[in-house]
Amino acid sequence: MIKKFIIIFVILLPLKAFSFEKTTNFTFEKFKNAQKQNKTIVVNSWYKYCGTCKAQSKVFADALKDFKNVEFLFYDQTKYEEIAKSLNIKYWSTIVVFKGKKEIAREIGLVEKEDIYRIINKAI
Repeated sequence: MIKKFIIIFVILLPLKAFSFEKTTNFTFEKFKNAQKQNKTIVVNSWYKYCGTCKAQSKVFADALKDFKNVEFLFYDQTKYEEIAKSLNIKYWSTIVVFKGKKEIAREIGLVEKEDIYRIINKAI
């Protein structure tokens, strides 16, 4: 029994070490309201054990301060399949930028601040 516990602990501990706190704030109501207002909207899919997603979250923490008029909507790709399906997002770490109802950019796995800011700026 102890052997099983140690094996499980050794396997799960590294996975937890890569997790981070990020919340889902995406709702269809927020998304549709931002579209009606012709806002720049940034949608980001994430997963709690994704290293790329963790790197993106650091950039988005800055972007939230630097882009005050942009609507940032985040969601957990594994828990909110209806969001992923409606926006045709198949992978976590996907960033989709809209200007109102028009999709401006879609990228997977960007982690550099300059690259993420570049695609946001395309819709401003």
